[in-house]
Amino acid sequence: MTDYPVNMKTHPEVAAFFDAATNTISYVIKDPASDACAIIDSVMDIDYAAARITYDHADALIAYVQSRSLTLEWIIETHVHADHLSAAPYIQQKLGGKIGIGSKIMVVQDTFGKVFNEGTEFQRDGSQFDALFEDGDTYQIGTMQAVAIYTPGHTPACMVHVIGDAAFVGDTLFMPDAGSARADFPGGDAATLYDSIQKVLALPDAMRLFMCHDYGPNGRDIQWETTVGAEKAHNIHVGAGKTKADFVKFRTERDATLAMPKLIIPSLQVNMRAGQLPKDADGNAVLKVPVNGL
Repeated sequence: MTDYPVNMKTHPEVAAFFDAATNTISYVIKDPASDACAIIDSVMDIDYAAARITYDHADALIAYVQSRSLTLEWIIETHVHADHLSAAPYIQQKLGGKIGIGSKIMVVQDTFGKVFNEGTEFQRDGSQFDALFEDGDTYQIGTMQAVAIYTPGHTPACMVHVIGDAAFVGDTLFMPDAGSARADFPGGDAATLYDSIQKVLALPDAMRLFMCHDYGPNGRDIQWETTVGAEKAHNIHVGAGKTKADFVKFRTERDATLAMPKLIIPSLQVNMRAGQLPKDADGNAVLKVPVNGL
């Protein structure tokens, strides 16, 4: 059983938005008892080769919120993504809301502030965000209480957000037939990830789980919703009683074969700034490419 406050009687409305370019799923979560909502893991579009930023995916989220006359209270990042850019500030400018992330963002900022040679002007205290969550912190979305659960392993700043009978797991878990995310980024650790996954699997079996990514393994259609019970029984990496030792061995060997995510260079620079583009001394938006730095 979980030690976190969970209210399975609350059933938030969840609208999913799939971004095919990055295989990311963003969510609008509505309080069934009010017009309040939250957005989790938004995407800002980038044509990396053309150095062009656009906002089609974020505009779809914004249009959905506006078409239903909802009030956006939170823009949540489950972690500092390495495979897509956050549209949090763009959405905040259009709709309001507070931008929140786990407090261990400061670890990520310190690590990659050095990698990208950001200098002393880059603040490494998480102050780019409106709220920094600790393990077990709660916050309100209308009448709904949300709880943030610290789930490191993929990155040091990962958190799962439980809102009623729905949990948004970021990259802590994938669909049962896809398993789990890599644990070889700086600050990642396979054994830690296994322990974090056990926190998720300790939630009620009927808890709905919503993924941040899906890649359609074995040619199946893209999916993003499952349950704790299904993950416990069928997850190919951690389900059906697989041991921690087995998981660590598999995850470590598998991660050694993986290439860097194609958008890791721009994603980290933007996302550790809460979605803001870095600027040069003249105020121009720029991205650095550290040679042999990652």
